[in-house]
Amino acid sequence: MPLSLPLHQRLAAQLAQREAAGTRRHLTVSAGDLADFSSNDYLGLSQHPSVQSAVQRAATEPAGSTGSRLLTGNSAAAEALETMLAQFHRAEAALLFNSGYGANLGFFTAVPRRGDTILYDEASHASVKDGIRGSFATAWSFRHNDLPDLEKKLARATGAVFVAVEALYSMDGDMAPLPELAAFCQQHGLYLVVDEAHSNGIYGPQGEGLVVELGLEEAVFARILTFGKALGSQGAAIAGPAVLRDYLLNFSRPFIYTTALPPLTVAGLLAAYAVLPTLSAERQQLFALSDYLKTALNAVAGLRIPQESHVIHPVFFTDNPGPARVRKIADQAQQAGFDVRAIVSPTVPTGTERLRLIVHSFNTEAEIDGLAAVINKQI
Repeated sequence: MPLSLPLHQRLAAQLAQREAAGTRRHLTVSAGDLADFSSNDYLGLSQHPSVQSAVQRAATEPAGSTGSRLLTGNSAAAEALETMLAQFHRAEAALLFNSGYGANLGFFTAVPRRGDTILYDEASHASVKDGIRGSFATAWSFRHNDLPDLEKKLARATGAVFVAVEALYSMDGDMAPLPELAAFCQQHGLYLVVDEAHSNGIYGPQGEGLVVELGLEEAVFARILTFGKALGSQGAAIAGPAVLRDYLLNFSRPFIYTTALPPLTVAGLLAAYAVLPTLSAERQQLFALSDYLKTALNAVAGLRIPQESHVIHPVFFTDNPGPARVRKIADQAQQAGFDVRAIVSPTVPTGTERLRLIVHSFNTEAEIDGLAAVINKQI
């Protein structure tokens, strides 16, 4: 597009291109009475009475933190939350960030330096890729969950080598082969970085995450623990060695120059983590319903959900309907009472448009059956 065009015309033209392709994004407000198959609130903690009570009690605190952690925004509660997070997730230390996006940006722009190498799974979240773009390190992607391709890319690596993966991938719902990755990294002296955004809270004996469930705490250099999913809140933390926390506190610009999380959020997170160990039954219900949904929708002709998906389920259509029709099917499901969202390019590659169904512990088999029947009528 010619740069000589006035800026507003250039922006409008780019929006028009997306509109024509059926990939233009719009904000929507969900109706409150829909069966939830879209939110990241896997365990319903955003509405848990103990969490809501803690937030209400904190309402007498200032509405905001008033500054960055290094200036006026620090608090005894924030430091207590970090201490608890380190103990709960079996790490030496933890440092709070305002979002999982900010935590990934904060790690990858600060820790890998010029002359180092980042090898990242091609299916990694946009925040990982954006953090890598802001790094002076060299970076190469490797094919999704493909250790031979990772080993091939390693041959070109220099300096400290970081391997970045997600424990549970946000668009396909499959898991990284963490035991094999950990063994590979230990064998070659690499630093494994695991984004636990979608596994934190639902895996592990008490919800500590997939790394703890697999007993890999000592083999993972850093974990990004996001609170906007199963914790039902906002913010994130990076858990790892104490020296990593101190380094990030000194060199991570997204931490240094960001206003700290407000007291209400910190109070809610402390309460949510106190409840998390008591939710074993809810986690088991979540996994059972996840399996039930895969079975129910795979029985519908024209649909395919990969068997390796967990909790997050991409629903593919065998006739590859394109973004407009996938969005129409999602709209019709919403009109029928089910909060379902379409995922299209550029969030996922062109030709892989899908519905993205997320199961929650509070969903029911009857809701899943109803959703399968509604989608069946549209294909």
